Amino acid sequence: MGTELSVFLTFGGTLILIFLLGKALLVPVKVILRLLANSLMGAVLIIVINYIGMNFGILVPINVVNSLTVGVLGVPGVVTLLLLCN
Repeated sequence: MGTELSVFLTFGGTLILIFLLGKALLVPVKVILRLLANSLMGAVLIIVINYIGMNFGILVPINVVNSLTVGVLGVPGVVTLLLLCN
């Protein structure tokens, strides 16, 4: 009976550790995916601004730093880039 109890406790402890490790790793993955999605949307927004702004001489270069700026800051990041680049 002692062996069955130790197997049960080991199995339960392992499940708890797997759950905690999975939860700890899932949060950074969500943050990275959100940042990536926002950066892609930021790049699209910069392309739209460049397309519309070419008539007015407005150009925001598309690069990793600008995309991440828009990805992290959102619309205020676009305004910041417009002010800094022009």
